[in-house]
Amino acid sequence: MQRKSFESMQCPVARGLERAGDGWSMLILRDAFYGIRRFDDFVQSLGIAPNILSRRLRDLVQAGLLQRRPYCARPKRYEYVLTEQGRDFRPVLLALMAWGNRHFAPEGPSILLTDTTTGEPVELAQVDLRTGERITRGRHSIVAGPSADERTRINVDFRNAHLAADRH
Repeated sequence: MQRKSFESMQCPVARGLERAGDGWSMLILRDAFYGIRRFDDFVQSLGIAPNILSRRLRDLVQAGLLQRRPYCARPKRYEYVLTEQGRDFRPVLLALMAWGNRHFAPEGPSILLTDTTTGEPVELAQVDLRTGERITRGRHSIVAGPSADERTRINVDFRNAHLAADRH
């Protein structure tokens, strides 16, 4: 059964999910951040079936998150490296890691982000780079952008109305 495509939706979350929203794809990107590049190394690290890996790598290349480069002429072999677009996915993975540690690791975190200078664990936060202020639900809100179509504007207003009702 083929899933619905989010390609035509204006929502940036839906568009991001279209390109990297499947679990295997996110784990492949995670491993690419660790420096894994070769097919056999992805198979070993992930325990993924080769046919599934082939499909996900093809999709990530088509989405512009990975670049396929030959590293051996005979036999012809390729490695997969993060593109700039793929490297920009790192904060998403770090946020997912922090969320998973906070809510789904009753035994405690198994993987931490640490400061390489001090060795201390980092507490991840989203901040507005212009002001340095931490992003909070009370101070910040989602609004329709300048290129939003009418449907997107209606959806954002609908969601914000529900958010306002929750605050009361």
